[in-house]
Amino acid sequence: MSVKPAALSRTERLRDILQLRFTPLFAGMSEAALAGISPAGVGRRLLRVAGYTVLRLMGNIVQPIRNPEKLHGAVWLYVVSANNYDSLRFIREARQDSVFVAGQQKQIGRYQQQVNRLSLRRKLLYYWQFPGVLLGLWRREGKLALRFFDLIFYAVGYYEVYRRALRHYRPRAVVFANDHNDDTRALLLACQAEGVPTTYVQHASVSPYFPPLGFDLSLLEGQDALDKYRQCGPVAGQVELVGMPKADGFLHQRNTSPRVLRVGVACNIHDPLDAIAGLLQALLPAFPELTFTLRAHPSDTRNFQDLGRQLPALQFSDARTEGVFAFLQRQDALIAADTSTHLEAVLLNVASIYYRFGQQLPDDYYGYVSRGLIERAATLPELEKLLRQLHQHKHTDLYLRAAYYNATLGTSDEGHSQERALRILAGWLENVA
Repeated sequence: MSVKPAALSRTERLRDILQLRFTPLFAGMSEAALAGISPAGVGRRLLRVAGYTVLRLMGNIVQPIRNPEKLHGAVWLYVVSANNYDSLRFIREARQDSVFVAGQQKQIGRYQQQVNRLSLRRKLLYYWQFPGVLLGLWRREGKLALRFFDLIFYAVGYYEVYRRALRHYRPRAVVFANDHNDDTRALLLACQAEGVPTTYVQHASVSPYFPPLGFDLSLLEGQDALDKYRQCGPVAGQVELVGMPKADGFLHQRNTSPRVLRVGVACNIHDPLDAIAGLLQALLPAFPELTFTLRAHPSDTRNFQDLGRQLPALQFSDARTEGVFAFLQRQDALIAADTSTHLEAVLLNVASIYYRFGQQLPDDYYGYVSRGLIERAATLPELEKLLRQLHQHKHTDLYLRAAYYNATLGTSDEGHSQERALRILAGWLENVA
């Protein structure tokens, strides 16, 4: 960002914080995918805003915060999900001066009790800004601002309370694993305003719809990420390609099976439930010799129990308790639409197939098919044909396709991305903090 956050108007600042919400991609999501983020009906959005005000904003006031670790002068590892936690855990294990930090009531899945909290009690004090900000965004974004007025409401006040927290604790630096969530972007702008150094550790594949890269140091997995961020806008700060730190402990355990017997099916909220059910109802009877396991994204809270009753042979992986690599270690092949799990699968030499359950995201959203990382099955017959071929023979060198996405693959640093990232981070901290 060329303009200092403190010099921006409130409307411009909220526009930056909500950048992803005003992209054609987000606005074009299906109502089913948006239901858990911003419901279609105005009445339901108003009810959610009321609930947020009572349970979250007012609840923050009475909820005590007792952090077990000292936040003053520490290196903050800011997380907004269990996936973020897993991606930054290696820094916490290596640096005694680092601490995990999240917003006061942010849900971090299985790590909910292991994260220090930043108080959001004063967030309520800044809601006098909401009418003016909503008006300003309506003038700039038109009907999208009215459609997502609830998301604008939630974002108000984050920047201000995070600036107060930074002034109070004066962290040595803040390390992020997410660059597009509303609260994450608010903290990034607050760090820029307060002069706190920032680092970004990529935790999943990126897309050209993301905000421009605006951290002081960015540790990206490979050339793919850098090329995508260049499409997003000017790349600020120092950039290093370090591979995928979270995969280090699994790369030596690659799948060596010469044929496919176990098939994982990964889905997320963008994939229609009826299409997922239809696919599995077709595949399980057609391939009784294969074991199928369904894994929904940890943020996907839809009920899959009926599907389990209809297909008793279907197995399930709970993403809230089982890590993605542990899941992939139990598979020989993966079927999924638009998810970075494809990349993680190929790194473990799991045959990965791109199959669209429905027209939700742009075709080949991450570009995995066009870059030759994975195979595409456009129809159910094509998918069945590909599975039969893989059941007979699976290549054992699939992981080599991932070199464009993982900079250390095939180098002396393969499997040592954590060490590489830690060296770069340590040297950078010595110079800036």
